[in-house]
Amino acid sequence: MSESLRTVDIIAAKRDSEPLSEAQISTFIKGYAAGDIPDYQAAAWCMATFLNGMTPEETGYLTRAMINSGEVIDLSGVSGPFVDKHSTGGVGDKISLILAPIAAACGVKVPMMSGRALGHTGGTLDKLDTIPGYTTALSPTRFRDGVDSVGFAMTGQSERVVPADRKMYALRDVIATVESIPLITASILSKKFAEGSDALVMDVKCGKGAFMKTPEDARALAESLVRTGESLDRRVIAVLTDMSEPLGRMVGNYLEVEESIACLRGDGPADVMEVTLRLTAWMLVAAGIEKDVAAAEKRCRGAIADGSAMEKFRANVEFQGGRLTELDAMDGSSRAKYSREVKSTEAGFVTEIDAFAVGMAGVALGVGRDTAADPVEAMAGIEMLKKTGERVAAGDTLMKLWAEDETRLEAGVLRLKGSVSIGSKTLQKRGSLILEEIAPE
Repeated sequence: MSESLRTVDIIAAKRDSEPLSEAQISTFIKGYAAGDIPDYQAAAWCMATFLNGMTPEETGYLTRAMINSGEVIDLSGVSGPFVDKHSTGGVGDKISLILAPIAAACGVKVPMMSGRALGHTGGTLDKLDTIPGYTTALSPTRFRDGVDSVGFAMTGQSERVVPADRKMYALRDVIATVESIPLITASILSKKFAEGSDALVMDVKCGKGAFMKTPEDARALAESLVRTGESLDRRVIAVLTDMSEPLGRMVGNYLEVEESIACLRGDGPADVMEVTLRLTAWMLVAAGIEKDVAAAEKRCRGAIADGSAMEKFRANVEFQGGRLTELDAMDGSSRAKYSREVKSTEAGFVTEIDAFAVGMAGVALGVGRDTAADPVEAMAGIEMLKKTGERVAAGDTLMKLWAEDETRLEAGVLRLKGSVSIGSKTLQKRGSLILEEIAPE
């Protein structure tokens, strides 16, 4: 194996399937972040990595190099344990908004760096932006203060934190290397561990509405995340969850905030709560607060029942500048200007809702983005009035859509054509959304 630190030799070594040393990877990432390595050479290296993969050791080296490319948030002096959660993205996935206050109410400190919507998957920051006055542009000091005083804080990625990932993520998007498991792994873990987390619970989604469509692909990513975490002496627990249909009944930026608040009141949809409680329970186990998932789930339910999780949510809203009186007044009434109902043409039972079709309808309505520069609409979205297994009559409303203009509304309706399947017989009760759980030894 060539130990040369010349850029072209590092690219050639990866092209020829040779494992790279820590020094080679560190040199390459440092050079790219500094602007000394041009995009065309970084593109060649990414494609070689996409085609030939990386060993677990190389993926660990890459993750560490990306963390070291910028600032690392210092949480020293704040009492832990620090555990975060990350999702690979889904439709109606508002889990972070519910999970963070529950975990904080149970004694976990949650430093959460989140992202925005892209494609058919939603973004936590876009949802939080719909809360009047709420800011996700926190300085490292303010972020630290929120974790310390409230128990959790929600922020976007700073230009100074993991800058190598910001550059490489944008590059990968236009050179067809987004699906590389080592590059995905390093991208996720570098951001999460740069924010100060000691452990991470990963929600690896699988199905039509997920980035990973098959259980095999989802498992490969989950195992890569867990193994790479071990190489960094950090605990990563991966939970594979079903994303074949949207989570909950609401898809939209403010709509999902509204449904999250209902979940914290104890009135949330069963599918959302199943996934939320399991992921939060694993956070408690990773933090050492509970020894097993069953006891941890019971504790999480208690935080909802006694109101402490809702108190944490409201404390965070206030800390990050949100105006609670205005947020309370929005409940049940804040919707985009134009609406349309999608009705069933036949009687029977809902047998399937295509999560990808619903997600793309959301993009058409203004919920999501086709490109990172696209704006989103706060009050646009979809409410699913019927879910899988529920009876429908001809003429029943399946979904209600909202948009800020009629052109968007029509585009959303068109994208939903054929997204709901109706059968003459009800399905057996839908199985658990928790498909598999992978933890380090």
